[in-house]
Amino acid sequence: MRYRFAIVLVLTSAAVLLVTALLRRWRLTSMPLPVLAGTVLVSGLVAEAVPFFSHADAGDRRLLAHVVAATCLLAAAMLLVPGPRGRTLSAGVATVGVVAWTATAIALVPAPRIDVWVTLQQAADGLANGRNMYTMTWHGSPGIQDAFTYLPWTAVLLAPGRWLFGDVRWALLAAMLVGLGCLVALGRRRDRTGRTSSLALAAATMLALAPGSVTQAEQAWTEPLLFALIAAWALLVHRGHAWWAVLPLALGCASKQHLVLLLPVLACWSLFGWRRSLATAAAAGGLVLPWFLASPQDFWHDTVSLLVSFHPIKFANTWFIAAQTELGRTPPFWLTGLVVLGVLALACVVVRRRQPDLGELLGWVALVLLVANLVNKQAFYNQFWLVGSLVALAIAASPAAESPAAESPPAQASSRET
Repeated sequence: MRYRFAIVLVLTSAAVLLVTALLRRWRLTSMPLPVLAGTVLVSGLVAEAVPFFSHADAGDRRLLAHVVAATCLLAAAMLLVPGPRGRTLSAGVATVGVVAWTATAIALVPAPRIDVWVTLQQAADGLANGRNMYTMTWHGSPGIQDAFTYLPWTAVLLAPGRWLFGDVRWALLAAMLVGLGCLVALGRRRDRTGRTSSLALAAATMLALAPGSVTQAEQAWTEPLLFALIAAWALLVHRGHAWWAVLPLALGCASKQHLVLLLPVLACWSLFGWRRSLATAAAAGGLVLPWFLASPQDFWHDTVSLLVSFHPIKFANTWFIAAQTELGRTPPFWLTGLVVLGVLALACVVVRRRQPDLGELLGWVALVLLVANLVNKQAFYNQFWLVGSLVALAIAASPAAESPAAESPPAQASSRET
């Protein structure tokens, strides 16, 4: 929640590394135990040492930090258990930790001072009363007060958390658990053993314990919902149910605008193809249509024109803000669209030519969203977290994660693997 040029450089380095890995077709074949344990321990140290954004008071913030750090320490300790069981226990501890710190955050900060939570809560109440969220005014919002900037199914899918338990964040927790479950299932081998690959378990552990996750849980950022829907899509495709996969993807596209960037890439991939991509677009349009017909002008203002014309936010870590801050120049916004279209075209061309496996495909989708974030007027932790979740899904879905080679020492990997 603060601009630092060093953060922009790190994110840029991640983009360069990701595109290099995709173009050279690097494959992760194993996650050495010291690397995984070290990553988990570092997450715990970050939770204790680095102040994180929160609306809790100082004492409660320390309690949240302790919950996260204790989870990381226990997850690292579980890795000492010999064999595959240790990674399974570590992933289980990480998942329980997500539940623990989300519940703690909801208890300590029952009403976070952020417009996201206010709009989602009141939109759920409006849905229960048959009201249109695009014509509502938000009471007590510290930010946007007269617009619902998401597509409608964000509100619909998260409303049960408010209706049943009083807070939409419980629905976001459920979405996070569904996403983690799908991620682990992607790594389950389709042989007699039915064993889950160590790579999938490592990816689930690292994603669950990613630094900053407690802030995301407290602030009601909606990316866990998108993660769950994309993970469900990936699992259905992985299991050979590509037509059923249209449903979660359509729900995702009817929840957040930028997921439409996935469809051109998926249309070029034979295992999903243009017919299912068109079906996804049509289904998403049908899901959104009632709200558009109810008030076209309000819908267009809230979901399109307001976001396009919105002012740059100075604490976003993007190239756009870096140009303003470091160079004193404001790039033309059309340049953002040009860069995104260029990366999207690259992804489409490569996917069409290579027809890659699911893991590599998810990597290309992650790259498109990462670059779209980096060139935008605003992008924050939650949007970059979603990119990280797609990379985690890519690792879990990698063919190397299914084969016995995934458990082999790195020395046995081919020269094109890393």
